[in-house]
Amino acid sequence: IYTNPNFQKSDLTLDALAQLADVPNVQYLKDASSNTGRLLTLRNRVGDRLKLFSASAHIPLAVMLIGGVGWMAGPACLIPRQSVQLYELARAGRWEEAMGLQSQLWQINELFAKYALAACIKAGLQSQGFAVGDPIPPQASLSPTARQEIEAFLSQR
Repeated sequence: IYTNPNFQKSDLTLDALAQLADVPNVQYLKDASSNTGRLLTLRNRVGDRLKLFSASAHIPLAVMLIGGVGWMAGPACLIPRQSVQLYELARAGRWEEAMGLQSQLWQINELFAKYALAACIKAGLQSQGFAVGDPIPPQASLSPTARQEIEAFLSQR
């Protein structure tokens, strides 16, 4: 299940998600609500029946701290090695090191929130040599200034 209430203009209730957690082939939730407390409430209700992934609207490490299984988000496409390192540190319970890395990486989430998600992914991938083209209308490409911000962040990694 992927919930993104900002784009969907609605959201599944906790009761609906709890019912869906009982469906055998529904095993994961990627949540882009930015309400990490809601994820903890859901986890308390359904346990491991519904495994949680962080979207870019959450602090990935916070979701992993409450039992999330990973980070499935656009920023992770641009910084895959660091994303894997963050995951491995969290799984090893090395929270202080993980928080240091999360703090360094958070700027990419801020850029994604500041600009259009697809445009950020495409600009970041293009700056790394992947010919992915421009976003599909109605989404626009990033401005040159925004593109420079993405490239500046990536050049530091």
